[in-house]
Amino acid sequence: MAGGFNIDITIDDAELRHAVTAGPAIAVEELTAATWEGELLIEREVKERTPVGVFGSGGGLRGSISARTPEVLGDKVRGVTGTASGYALPVEIGTKPHFPPIAPIALWAQKKLGVTPEEAPRAGYLIARKISRVGTQGQHMFRDGFAAVRGQVVDAYARARDRIVARMAGGKS
Repeated sequence: MAGGFNIDITIDDAELRHAVTAGPAIAVEELTAATWEGELLIEREVKERTPVGVFGSGGGLRGSISARTPEVLGDKVRGVTGTASGYALPVEIGTKPHFPPIAPIALWAQKKLGVTPEEAPRAGYLIARKISRVGTQGQHMFRDGFAAVRGQVVDAYARARDRIVARMAGGKS
């Protein structure tokens, strides 16, 4: 997935560290489930904050955002929610002034602003000219989406810790 920034969550908990060492299979299973839950929460919030372009809510940038099955790397579980779209980073953080291609903006103006096909090239040019002067504002859908569910993600890991400790104490695996 295209990288622009990463959010790392490290749970520094003595009980959890012991559980990972004493019962790694149980710990990996529970941490994988918690990671998947967190990824899906983040995916939902990011998608809700992602602007909808000419392709509607099911396509374009919003449609490209997804959670990926967690990876187990030794005693760590890694989760990724992101997109392969190169368009995501400029939408996330905004852009400096630049002169973008007019044709995609003209199409956008038709679909989103309701301009006629005859008016679209001029509208696209005027929008591109403004972007060349002021750039674009970032939408911060990843940053804000993660912030919105951060507490829920941390809670998912706390519940995983409790399940790991309970399973190890009860001898269940």
